[in-house]
Amino acid sequence: MENDLVIPRHIAIIMDGNGRWAQKHSLERCEGHRMGAEALKKLIENMRDLPEVKYMTFYAFSTENWKRSEEEVSALMHLLVEFLDMNLSIFMKNDLRLLVTGRLEGMPEEPRSKLKEAIEKTKDNKGLCVIIALNYGGRSEIADAAKAIARKAACGELDPEKVDEKLFAEYLYNPQVPDPDLLIRTSGELRLSNFLLWEISYSEIYVTDTLWPDFDKNELMEAIKSFNKRSRRFGGR
Repeated sequence: MENDLVIPRHIAIIMDGNGRWAQKHSLERCEGHRMGAEALKKLIENMRDLPEVKYMTFYAFSTENWKRSEEEVSALMHLLVEFLDMNLSIFMKNDLRLLVTGRLEGMPEEPRSKLKEAIEKTKDNKGLCVIIALNYGGRSEIADAAKAIARKAACGELDPEKVDEKLFAEYLYNPQVPDPDLLIRTSGELRLSNFLLWEISYSEIYVTDTLWPDFDKNELMEAIKSFNKRSRRFGGR
């Protein structure tokens, strides 16, 4: 069956449910996030079995997440640094490339520095491109693109009449990355949470009740099987 599946080129995942997983297991929220990071690591390692997938985007920290408690935000930033320190060797071993989407310059100094280092070290890798959405908001991305276009138009470098969807997309955070074919959300929530609002216009959406720390390759294959039952017409017939 799996050999006959059409495998999406780009899969985006809203990693949701760490807090509920921790509560379910009578643990602190930070332990849920830690197990979520472990689930991310294992999934990335297993992607070598699906070479058809060229890009995966993971929603890790939104522009709205700064509203969480100072303790939780600090723990998440520390966990990010720890994840990069512990797993950069896995990226190199598996020929994975790391990219970030979001307002990287708005991140604290230590995780920002670690991210830039990992991006630089993996830039020539040819395997799966792992994109982490950090300090990311879909509306912010669209607003930032609009501002960049407006600046060019204001100084005469760009004719506003030339602005169409194709040109606008060139000003998004990672214009070289194709739009996701499949968007997965864990933990059963039925909302987009300000994620890739421009890019997922025609993505197929799959929602599972599984909490993110329990999400694994088997769960991913269920999402891909569901993807194969869809008829993608992109607005046509």
